[in-house]
This record gives sequence, C-alpha cells and structure tokens, in this order.
Amino acid sequence: MAWIVLVVSGVLEAVWATALGRSEGFTRFVPSAVFVVAIIASMGGLAYAMRSLPVGTAYAVWVGIGAALTVAYAMASGDESVSVLKIALILGLIGCVVGLKLAH
Repeated sequence: MAWIVLVVSGVLEAVWATALGRSEGFTRFVPSAVFVVAIIASMGGLAYAMRSLPVGTAYAVWVGIGAALTVAYAMASGDESVSVLKIALILGLIGCVVGLKLAH
C-alpha cells in the first residue's frame, strides 16, 4: 500500500509544481487553490509512505516521479522544448525510479 500511495503522491507533486507555475506568483485563484490542495495531499502521502519505506528511497521515488511527469507535461503542452536528449534523460529518470522499487 505504501508504494501505491507514494506513486500517487509523486503524481500530485507534478500537479502542484505545474499549478505553482500557472499561479503567476499566487495571483490567480484556481491554480493557487490547486497548488495548496495538491501539495498538502502530496506531502501527506509522502509522509504516510515513509512510515514503512526508507526515507531516502521514498523521497527519491517521489521526486523522480514528480520531476519526470512535470517536464513531460510541460513538453506535451508546449511550455518546454522537446528533444531526443531530454526524452532519453526522462526515461533514465523513470528507469532509476523503477530500479529503486526493484531494489527495495
């Protein structure tokens, strides 16, 4: 169960990071509200997962999922340029997250 919660929390990290960027310094209400809700849920899920997973592994997986999804979404929406190198590096990041899960 901790791994499922951790993955969902990692997805929520991408949500709050994207919402933060769209909030324009917390001047836009909807993205700011999404940010607050998503960061609370994301941190809560991370804290729950850390009750049974090592801190280093849980944090690395959480950040890896969040970072990969944030940049993938930015590339898909046109906010970030796309290159073969960036895609390869994101896939490497995902591979490292999977490797941490398999090593646990």
